[in-house]
Amino acid sequence: MASQGLQQVQKQAQTLVLAPQLRQSLKILQAPSLELRNTILEELQANPTLEELSVDGISIEHETQEASESEGSGEVENDVEMDLSDADYSILNKLNEDYREYFAQENSGKTYTSEDAEKRQHFFDSLVSETSLQEHLLHQADLIEMSKMEREAIDYLVGSLDDRGFLTSSLSDLSLLADLPLKIVQHASEILKGFDPAGIGTMDLKDCLLTQLKLQGRSGCLAARIIRDQFDLLLRRRIPEIARKTTSTVPDVQAALEEIASLDPAPGRKFSEDSNRVIVPDVRVEKDGDDWIIILNNDYIPRLRISNTYKDIIAKGVINSKDKEYIREKIRSGKFLINSIEQRQQTIERITEEILKYQRDFFEEGVSRLKPLTMNQIAQEVGVHETTVSRAIANKYIETPHGVFEFKYFFTPGYTSSDGQSVSNKSIKDRIATIIEGENTAKPFSDQDVVKILAEEDVKIARRTVAKYREELGILPTNLRRRYD
Repeated sequence: MASQGLQQVQKQAQTLVLAPQLRQSLKILQAPSLELRNTILEELQANPTLEELSVDGISIEHETQEASESEGSGEVENDVEMDLSDADYSILNKLNEDYREYFAQENSGKTYTSEDAEKRQHFFDSLVSETSLQEHLLHQADLIEMSKMEREAIDYLVGSLDDRGFLTSSLSDLSLLADLPLKIVQHASEILKGFDPAGIGTMDLKDCLLTQLKLQGRSGCLAARIIRDQFDLLLRRRIPEIARKTTSTVPDVQAALEEIASLDPAPGRKFSEDSNRVIVPDVRVEKDGDDWIIILNNDYIPRLRISNTYKDIIAKGVINSKDKEYIREKIRSGKFLINSIEQRQQTIERITEEILKYQRDFFEEGVSRLKPLTMNQIAQEVGVHETTVSRAIANKYIETPHGVFEFKYFFTPGYTSSDGQSVSNKSIKDRIATIIEGENTAKPFSDQDVVKILAEEDVKIARRTVAKYREELGILPTNLRRRYD
């Protein structure tokens, strides 16, 4: 019988280990403009050998050249990997304090002034955090006079809401879990339902919609009666049946349905994490006469250079060899960051140039002329690996005359029409949306009708493909689009 216990075993295995600098380079390549700005500002805080250039300062390219010349003169050694310990980082912190006064006296160029420091701090102060749904509700609870147990119940209910703003359990279950009397929890629930946004703290969609109408003083209106008594028919949009069961006319039911459509089916969603994200295009493509120009967005990317102050400290020999080597490492790290940023911008520009070349018809005429394109095609033209293209376009946007699009929008499979032309599936989706938009609402097109219309335009696709694209576009099926006069 084999013995049990711990054993030592040798085995060979291949693993890929990314150097810290390579990880940083990949992070910079993948980061969109706003994220990159935050990363750079963090590096500025951590690396005192870096300083930010003013808008009218010299370019990064000039700084890279200057750094290369400095390396050639022997002032700074070539880049090497170093294992930095906590003790090494403490040396840098000590240097920051010891040489603060020295910098003020010796830095005759005054490249980094108090105004620059204030500007950098303003960047950090501008990074505001969004108010969560829970914070928003608890702030309202602070303004209401209630008993201690009611406040405990409110806090527990707020913590039991899902992303939509609905309660995740029944009030009786929450009462047991919170170890509070059911009447207290029920009363707290009614208080919570009166909070902003309307419909918060309800049990389900039906309760949410009815609560919103109640807060508007319309509990007895036709819309409320339909939700309360004919909710199943409402979900299937059976307008004639609803009209018959509520003894109303079809136009009155349609007006009630429009009122219901104006209500918020998920009041908590507006507080989701990405609800207030600002999209900043990384590239802008503009028409210039008969040609097109590509403009990189550098507005949110701080421009950096290596501080001459630390170079002077090394040259004057006022520090010991250990501190001198540490500063050299920080200078090497700073130059690698500058080079990585420059490489990122060049890669994005080259990818944009190739997209513009392949998708010129799109930029000239719009979405209907979008062609099929793969990342492998662009990678071959740019001379990089396909994964590099994928990282470079991740979460990045391009501004065009037809709107702002994600870079990945331009990479799409497609079909070949009967005349041999390639048609992007996004172009087909756009055409399906246009067809349905122009339909007779009293007799909307079926998916098969759309297939026939596309076939007449030399685009042959299956009915199930039309259904799939329609669902991706958020377009309802035929019976739910039908309107009655």
